[in-house]
Amino acid sequence: MSISDTSPGTPRTWQRFKFPGSLYRYFGLLFALVFLAFSVVYLNIPLERFIGMFGRIGSVIADRYYPPDLEYIRDADYLSSVFDTIQMAYLGALFGMIIALPLGWFGSYNMSPNRRFIYPVARLFTMSARAVHETIWAILFVTILGFGMLAGILALTMFCIGFAGKLLAEEIEGIDMGPVEAIRATGAGELAVMVYGVFPQVRVAFTGIGIYTWDVAFRAATVVGFFGAGGMGWYLKRNVLQIETQRVAAILLSIVVLVLLSEAASAWARARVAKAK
Repeated sequence: MSISDTSPGTPRTWQRFKFPGSLYRYFGLLFALVFLAFSVVYLNIPLERFIGMFGRIGSVIADRYYPPDLEYIRDADYLSSVFDTIQMAYLGALFGMIIALPLGWFGSYNMSPNRRFIYPVARLFTMSARAVHETIWAILFVTILGFGMLAGILALTMFCIGFAGKLLAEEIEGIDMGPVEAIRATGAGELAVMVYGVFPQVRVAFTGIGIYTWDVAFRAATVVGFFGAGGMGWYLKRNVLQIETQRVAAILLSIVVLVLLSEAASAWARARVAKAK
C-alpha cells in the first residue's frame, strides 16, 4: 500500500497497489535491465573505452578536420549542388505528399471505401515504403536509372510516401464521424464526404504534416546524394574517399547550417499553422 501525495492539512488517502498490474510493471523493468546487461556482454561492448572516447574525438577533429576549408564550399559548383539538393528535397516531398493523400484516405479504417481490399492494400503499400530506408531506395534507383537527380527524387518520394501516408491515415482515423454521417445522409458520394466532412477537420494537421515532410525530406536529401543521387552528398562522398578531411569538415558544417535554417523555417511555418486553429 502507498500514501498518495497530499498538501499539508489534507487528509491522507491510501491506495492499494493494483495486482497483477504492479507485478507486470516491475517484471518488465527487471527484464529490460537484464536484457540491457546481456546485450552489453553478448556484443562485447568495451564500456571502459567510453570514458576516453571524447578526448580521442577532440584530438582527431583538431588534427585532421580543423580548420575547415571554407573556401571550398564557396565554390560556384558546390553552391549549385546545394541548390540541387533543395530542389531534390522539394520535388521528393511534393510528389510524396501527392501520392500520400489518397493513400491516407484509403488506408484509414473509418474512411476507406473498401475495408476488405482497398484498406489492407493501401496500408501494405504505405508500410512497404516506410520499411525501406531512404538510402536503400537511393541505391535501388541508382542501380536502375543510373547516377543523377532523378534517382534521388524517386528515393525521397518513396520515403515521403511512407512517412506522410501513415501520419495522414492516423489523423483521418481520429476525426469526429458526426459531420461525415450527416453528409452521407444527404446522399453525397465518398469524394464529397472527404472534401466537406473530413478535410475541414484535418486541414491544419495536413498542412503541418506537409511542412514536417519537407523538413525530413531535406535532411534525407543531404544523405541520398552520398549514394549517387547527386547534390551535396556527391561532394561529401568524393572528398571522404579522397581523404580530404578539411573539405569534409566544411561540407558537414554547411549541411548543419542548412539543416538549422530549414528547422527554423519549418518551426516558423508550423507556428503559423497552429495559429490557424
